[in-house]
Amino acid sequence: MVEPFVVRQIRVLLGRGWGAKRISRELGIARNTVRRYLRGGLAAEQQTRPRRRRLDEASQVEARELFTGLAAGNAVVVAREMSQRGVKASVRTVQRIVAPQRRAARVSDVATVRFETAPGQQLQIDFGQKRVEIAGQLVRVHLLVAVLSYSRRLFVQAFLTERGDDWREGLAGAFRHFGGVPRTVLGDNARALVVGRDRVAQTVLFHPAYLAFCRDWDVEPRACAPYRARTKGKGESGVKYVKHNALAGRVFASFAALEQHLAAWMCEADERHHGTTHEKPIARFESAERAALRALPSHPLTVRTQRLRRRVAADALIDADTIRYSVPHGLVREMVEVEMGETEVRIYHDRDLVACHVRSREPFARVTDPAHYAGLWRRSTTPPIEAATTPSPLIALGRSLEAYAAAVEADATW
Repeated sequence: MVEPFVVRQIRVLLGRGWGAKRISRELGIARNTVRRYLRGGLAAEQQTRPRRRRLDEASQVEARELFTGLAAGNAVVVAREMSQRGVKASVRTVQRIVAPQRRAARVSDVATVRFETAPGQQLQIDFGQKRVEIAGQLVRVHLLVAVLSYSRRLFVQAFLTERGDDWREGLAGAFRHFGGVPRTVLGDNARALVVGRDRVAQTVLFHPAYLAFCRDWDVEPRACAPYRARTKGKGESGVKYVKHNALAGRVFASFAALEQHLAAWMCEADERHHGTTHEKPIARFESAERAALRALPSHPLTVRTQRLRRRVAADALIDADTIRYSVPHGLVREMVEVEMGETEVRIYHDRDLVACHVRSREPFARVTDPAHYAGLWRRSTTPPIEAATTPSPLIALGRSLEAYAAAVEADATW
């Protein structure tokens, strides 16, 4: 729509005999617009712009109340409810009315107050994933990252899975790496850690195995609010730092080489100049946090407790964490229980221990025991070929095989 005075100019120029092309060039508007107004119609006769629809003060208050209440932040629902109450309002009108509320809600949802803790008070943990090339194959590596909230000193351990046992093993490794135990551990709402929430009592229901682990290590578990992962922003930043700095686009000859690289990289990360604290994490740790951590348990505690059920394949192997372990071949097609320890793998059948292997961390590796295949290979009944003990019949003719071989060699030389 063009202004009314422009419509009058179009008609004046038309009366002077100007064409639509010349008028559009003179007035700087589209040729089709000129033609539409020359043909007349309602648009050409309209002298003023229509005023946008506005609601009275009472209706605006009602729209805001519906937006924060029944509509739960949906302007379409507000417009529908008001229409049912006899108030005509388009969705766009409602959106203009509730725009300040929507903006305030967005700001409050994004804005975060940085929360600093005392030395030894809190450890934040989180898991991240990254595809890494190991031994020529792309492997999905799960990275547990633990960050001390005060010093920003971090620990990282790589796994092939992300089960509850991996959470507990990584957390125990972090305690040993730092040489002490903090008072609280803040994690997310992973199913290995949290099984639910009591909304009435505002309490978190932790996984029994994780709760028992925290009780053994004398640490208090905590979980961030749902969909509020930034409340453990130090852990989130630590995961990004590990993925983009420690690993980046590196390739590794083996999983052991990856673990060695992460161990060396953690020493480098301790010496970096942290952007928030403006100190080296190791210096901040040594000056205040080491003494604030509580002592480690005097006796090693059980970390991995979960058992996995697996069916034995036709090649007498079971698969656990992408690694295949052998069992006695008589158990083919049977169900067995696999106990994944920190250093060894025990396999049970009907409560009987049938196999025990050193735990491997190489993805897609095969760990076998030759005794598990004893009796499976059939021995050959054909007697072995023995060297001839009788003299060659050519000797009676004054010749031997050596003489013929020497003649052949001489002919080839010639």
